[in-house]
Formats: sequence, C-alpha cells, structure tokens
Amino acid sequence: MSPRSRAPRAAPACAPWVRTRLRTAPGAACAFALLVMVTAFLAAAFPRAVDSYENQGLRHDLAAAAPTRSVLELTGPQPGLELPDAARESAVRENTLESAQHRLLAGLPDPVRADASQSAYGVRTSDSITASEPWFPRPYGLDPQLTYATQSALPEHSILRTGKWPAVHGTVSLTTREVEAAVTEQTAKALRIKPGATVSVPTHGGEALTVRITGIVTPREPEASYWSAEPLLRTPSLVLQHKPKPSQDDPRYYWAAALLLPPDAAPALLSTIGQPEVYWRIAPDGSRLTALDAPRLRTAVASMEGGPELLKMRAVAGGEVALTTDLDEILTAYDGMRGAIEPVVTVAAVGIGAVAAVVLLMTGGLMAGRRHTELALLRARGGSLPGIGGRLLAETAAGAVPAGALGLLLALLAVGEARPWPAVAGAAAVVVLVCVALPLRTTLLHRTPQLHGGRDDLVAARPSRRRTVAELTLLVLAVGAVAALRRRGTDGDGGTDLLISAAPVLVGLIAAVVLVRLYPLPLRLALRSVARLRGAVGFLSLARAGRSSAAGTLPLLALLVALTTAAFGGSVLAGVADARDDAAVRAIGADARISGQADSIPLPDRVVRAVRETDGVRDTARVQIEYGVALPMPDAGFVDSKGATLIGVDPVTYARLSRSTGIGAFPADRLKATGPATPKGTMPSKDQVLPVLVSPSVAERLGDRPRELESMAGDFKVRVAGTVARTPAVSDTSFIIVNSASLTHRQTTALLLTGDRLDAEALRTAARAPGGSFTVQMRAEERATYVDTPMQTGAERIYTAAIAAGAGYALLAVLLSLLQTAPERMTLLARLRTMGLTSRQGGRLLAFEAMPQALLAAGGGLLVGWAAIALLAPGIDLMRLALAAGPGSGRPATAPLRTDPWSLALPALGVVVLAAGVAGVQAWWAGRRGSITELRAGDSR
Repeated sequence: MSPRSRAPRAAPACAPWVRTRLRTAPGAACAFALLVMVTAFLAAAFPRAVDSYENQGLRHDLAAAAPTRSVLELTGPQPGLELPDAARESAVRENTLESAQHRLLAGLPDPVRADASQSAYGVRTSDSITASEPWFPRPYGLDPQLTYATQSALPEHSILRTGKWPAVHGTVSLTTREVEAAVTEQTAKALRIKPGATVSVPTHGGEALTVRITGIVTPREPEASYWSAEPLLRTPSLVLQHKPKPSQDDPRYYWAAALLLPPDAAPALLSTIGQPEVYWRIAPDGSRLTALDAPRLRTAVASMEGGPELLKMRAVAGGEVALTTDLDEILTAYDGMRGAIEPVVTVAAVGIGAVAAVVLLMTGGLMAGRRHTELALLRARGGSLPGIGGRLLAETAAGAVPAGALGLLLALLAVGEARPWPAVAGAAAVVVLVCVALPLRTTLLHRTPQLHGGRDDLVAARPSRRRTVAELTLLVLAVGAVAALRRRGTDGDGGTDLLISAAPVLVGLIAAVVLVRLYPLPLRLALRSVARLRGAVGFLSLARAGRSSAAGTLPLLALLVALTTAAFGGSVLAGVADARDDAAVRAIGADARISGQADSIPLPDRVVRAVRETDGVRDTARVQIEYGVALPMPDAGFVDSKGATLIGVDPVTYARLSRSTGIGAFPADRLKATGPATPKGTMPSKDQVLPVLVSPSVAERLGDRPRELESMAGDFKVRVAGTVARTPAVSDTSFIIVNSASLTHRQTTALLLTGDRLDAEALRTAARAPGGSFTVQMRAEERATYVDTPMQTGAERIYTAAIAAGAGYALLAVLLSLLQTAPERMTLLARLRTMGLTSRQGGRLLAFEAMPQALLAAGGGLLVGWAAIALLAPGIDLMRLALAAGPGSGRPATAPLRTDPWSLALPALGVVVLAAGVAGVQAWWAGRRGSITELRAGDSR
C-alpha cells in the first residue's frame, strides 16, 4: 500500500481533559501547585535540617573536646626482662612501632576513623625522673621532674628555632650512654635550657645516661592532638608536691617537663629507672561521621576498650596493651543533648504537619465546591465514579507531581549534608496526600445523585452520632497526651513519643470541636439583638454568618492548630532566651563586672571613677567580697568546716541592683545599722550588732540571736535580719551581706555595673591600672557563650521556621475560607446594590459577615494557645536547648516553658486584619465590576 492510500488518522472527539481543565483555570492551578511546592519543601527540608544539625553537632563535640579526652591511647609495658636484649631493643625501635601503627590504623573498626597526620607512637618514661643539675630553676627548692619520650614525626609537627634536630649516631642499644633530645620553646624558657646543655639520667646499671639538648623547636599546631594529647610534651607546668613534709605549712611546687628524643633512641630508655612504656596515640577523625554512626561508634569504642577489638589490637601491639579514652563520655553527652532536643523539635514538626494537611484538605474542599455542579452534571449523564476519580487524579497529579519534585529539589539544595531518603519520603507523602485525598474527597460527594435540598446552616445543624463518637475519641487522646506529657515530659526513657508530641495539636483539635459546638449560641443571641435595630446591614451580616455550612469546620481547625503551633514555638524561643538571660545575669551579677583575681585585689579609686564616667554606665555598685569566713559553731555542737562568703555593700545601690536583676531583691533599710557608722580603720563597738542578710543555709547556722564573726574586714557581731536565696555579687549559696559602712577594713574588690549600652572596650580601657590586673566581664558576652553547639542553633532555626509557617498557614486558611464563598458574596452584593445598597454599606456587610468567624478563630487561638502552654509547661524543660552544658554552679536548675504574649497576639491579630482586608477588597471589586456582570441570565449563583 502506498503512503497516499493510507487512511487519515481520525481526529480526537474532544480535547484532552487535563489540558482543557488547566487552560480553563490557570490561576487556580498555579496557586495550587505553589501551595504543594511550599508544603513539599517544608516536608523535605525538616528531616534534612534535623539530620544536618545532628551531624554537625556530633562533629562539633568531637572537635571541641580536648585531645586528652578524645584521643584513643594504646599503652603497653616495656618488653619483658626475660627476653634477650636484642629482642627488647628490636621491640621498641621505630620500624617495629611504625609497622604496628599502620596495622592498628588499618584495623580500626567501622566507623572509627583515624587522623593519621595527628596520630603518633613512641616510647616514654611512665615515671618522671628527678633532674639534679644545678642550673635548673627551683622556685620552691624542689628538683624538677622530667619525662623522656621518643615521639614519632617530630620534624613534621614542629619548626626548629635554635640548634639542630636530635639524631642517633650509630645503633642505639641498652648500653648506649649518650643520646640527643629537643625541647619546645616554652620548656626551654621555663627551665632555662639552651642548646648544648646535658641532663644526667639514672639507669639500673648505675651508670648515668647523658641526654644532650641539641635543638629548641616550636609546635606547628600546638592545639592539635599531636601536641595536646599529652600537654607536657609542649608546655611545662608547676606541680603541687603530693607529700609535703610535716613541718611544711605552705604548699610547694616543682617543675614538670618533657624532653623529646629521636624515635630510634628508644632502646636507651629501657635502661633508665623511669619505667618505660610503649604507646600508640590514635587521633579520631570525625569529619565524615553522621548522627547514625553514633550508636555504632559507641559500640566500637566499647569493644576496643574491653572486647573483641581489643583482642585484635593486642595481637598486633602486644598481649598486655590496654586502650584508654574518654570518647565514650563525649558520645554519652552528645546523646543526652540529642535526646533532650529531639522530642521538643518533634512537637513543632507534628504541629506544622497537621496544619499543612488541614490546609491542603481545605484546598481540596474549595476545588470540590467550585466544581460541584460540573461533576454532578457528569454523574447525571452516566459518568462513573472511577472515571470521574481518574480524571481528577490525572488533573491533580499534573500540577502536584512537578510541584512536589520542585519542592524536593529546593530542599536538597537549601539544606546540605543530610540523607536524601527522608526528604524524598516527606515530599512524596505530600504529593500522595494531594493526589489521593483531594480526588477521593471530591468523588465521594457524588456517590448518589445530588438534588437541591435544604440549607446546611451552621446555626441549625445537629451533630450526628458518628461525629460525636469521633469527637469523644479525640478528647480521650488529647487528655491522655497531656497527662503523659505532664507526667513523663518530652525526654522520657522511651524516646520520642508521637502521642506526646501531638499534644498541642490534639488540644487545638478539641478546642475547635468545642468552639464549633458553642458557636451557634452567641450567634443566635446576637441575631435577636440586631433584629430589633433599624438598619439592615447588621442583621444581614449575622444572618449570612449563621448560614455558613456546618461542614466548614476545617478553616477553624486549621486556624486553631496553626495559632497554637505558632504560640508554642514562640514560647519555646522565649523560654530559651529567658533561661540564657537568667544564667548570664547569675554568672556576672549585673550588666558588667570588674574585679581582680578571685575578687581579692582592691580596685583603686581612680579606676572606680574612670569606670563611672564611661559612656553607657547608668549605675555602679561597689562590693567587698571575702571568701571562706568561718561561721560560729551551731548550738547543736555540730562542727562544719565550710565557711561563708562575706559581702560588704552599700545598701541603697546594692538593693537597687538586686531589684533590677531580679536576684535576691530586698529593702535597703534591712541593712541599716543602728548608731553611727564605724570610721574606716577603727574597731566597731562591742555592743553594736549589725543586721545582715544571709542565705538560708547560713541563717540555719547563725540562728536568731547575735553571733560573733571574725574576718579580714573586721570582727563584729551580727544578727540575721532576713534571708535571700541568691544575690548578684556571688554565685555561692552560702553568703552574708553586710553594710560596708560598718566594716573596719573597707575596700572595693568588685564593681557591678548596669547600663543599656555598655562599651566593653571602653570599660577595659578604664579598668587598666598600673600594678593591677582587673578583668571586665560582660553579661552580653557571657550570654553568647551559651549558644555553642550546632544542635542548639539548628533547633532554634526549626522553631523559628515553625512560627513563620504556622502564621502563614493560618493566614492562608483564612484566605481560603473567604475565597470559598467569594462568588456567592459577589452575587449577593450585586443583588443588594440593585435594591439601593451603597458601596460603603456593602463593605460593612462583608466585613461584619466575616468578623464572627475571624473573631472566633482569633479569640479561640489566643485562649487555646495559652491553655496549651499552661497545660504542657510542667512536662517540658528547655535547659539543654538553652544551655548546652546544662545546669551548673550559679545557673538556673530548669528552663520552664512560658507564654510569650507576642507569639499569641500577633498571629491572632493578623487573622482579624486579613479577614477585614479581604472583605474590603471583595466589596471594592464588586463595585468595579458592576451588577450586570454578576447577574447574568441563567447564572445559578
């Protein structure tokens, strides 16, 4: 058959359904796709954000830990004395230890990875050896104690400053009596070591081993594991004498330092009296670890410390080696932080997920309402439910699938260093919800032919039995979730509990159910009151509000859940900020603090004057602090060696400081002493009793009668005039506050400053004084140190996003609920305008009609948000989220959840403003279009 004889292809009977529908309403299709894209982005970004900050948190904790804690150190005794000398020498030579190092690094269990560049091996004397050379400094008359080590790769990790690198000449053995060594610059400066100096080391044979210093080096990376795993190799230190002589009253110190020998000089150390030992230090590499590796890493470390992996390492390094590390403690602290933050973040995720799902269902309801007549006509003309559902599924998927894929792509690009599959699952869940729930909900409305019936007014509606059962089920779940949260808290031993995490959402659901049931009652009362008025606008608006569909509870549900989530997120951030502010104020005592070492150095008057004249300083409180004041023996005869801290203050300024900081506020007249002030340098009268404010523990010791105190500030009698739990000057819980005017030896040892805009550099300049070193501590700088982990900042970002998303979805829910009835409202305005309704009256009519539900949602959101926080606060502790290290000395014990008024008021106010704004825009647009356009012949609106 020739090409021309072929039958022409038949043209399609009708245009494709999906293309026709998308071209008919492109604006609605694009808006729907945008909503799906944003929701898919949030669903995909959340698990990636959690993965990201958990991964970064693990790496941060490993990197921030001191190398003395994180390094894996494998140590073993020197080769046995029963072995021949040649075998002992061979066991500690560089090639033997290096071979073992390579096999140890290669055999590390997964996921333990080593930083080979910072790992080291060698031989060292486990017992320090006394150096008797007369040229060594002896600040307390004690000989220095030296450690000798043959650490590997010294030239690669240091810079030669003076002399030459230590080397071996020939073959070093047990009988070698002279070797070379190097020291760091800090060691050379502290111990006055110069190139060419020699140190005599005792040996077991009686002959001394001479160690000649040939070079002075500077570490390339002094804080890295190579140098910091054993800080003595880098920096000498003064060590307290452990067993002082009985005749000594004062503590005595001696220098401890290390000398670095070349690796092949190790056989010479076997003859010394320093108990040599071999060691391999493995610096961990956490740059590629993820949060999923933490359990396996903990298991691997435990196996290396005392399990099968230790047996493998002993097969390489020797049968008596042992591994020590604090890496397991670092992982335990990380798990504690992660376990405390994860449930709190899950609460935000569940809330936003519920709001997004409700808004998507609202969108489907809007689409179903707009196309109800069209689908009813298709059904009446023989369309099957599967056929209609398939067409709706194809139409929905055409916009939802690309939008979901784009949202996933944006999430992958926006948040890096995380697993892709949870993000894919989140975005896919959004797309599946849209593609299944929306067509299914729309199709099921047309199971039977739809006839015009009576109105389904909200005021006249009577809930069905099934609805009542569902509401009671939700109530039981909400009560159980709140009770479990208050009893167990968010950090229960069982991990994250979704029922507990859903407590705010369930509270919002129950509130929505209650408000929907109560809503008709005030509306009926308002209608009766307005019916007696002369104007028709008020009556019409309330009548229209009462005729809204009884099934339209989704907008109210979305609003309440969104407002509750936003309020909860804002309260979490407010509680975190309050805990950090409280901890910073307790640590510093004011906005700034100037003091000497241990609050023991008096501040000169010129320094005090210079500080007072600094810009931004509003008030100053001069404080005299003396620690360790002995308390009198209690009446019961129990002797307690613990003393108290004496605080001398000016009552007026210190009381003002206590009130402004909120720490231990008291009336100034409590410290007012009877009689004249004690002149400086004179003894107070023996009959004078000074009133003091004390902590509860000191009040129990002093009792209620006058007691004598002896201190460096003077000897005097005191009587307890009141108790305060805390005070700004010190973080101790055992203190005595006295009027400084009554002290014999008055001085200022600390200066507490308050001000709005304190200049730290100006204060440090003013605090500089010849002969004294004074430290300036700023409350703002102290507060900044509490946010030091990626897990804290990541969780805070998630809650900030939860607040924004909750507010956005709330406003979107209002907009969708108003758009759902927009055509009917426009037609109503057109008809009323033909009856003489003015444009201004039309605007008021739409505004009054929208206000009841808007005010219900806003007021309900305020009430529900407040109630949810009040109910859930006892079970939520934000301490680990606020302070990475948790409570400590002077820090608050807990960080409770508290209500943030702005997080409650702003979203609720936005709902009311948006409802009024949309009503005004609708009235304006109806006025522009005119009545003829709306009242077309045959229009069923």
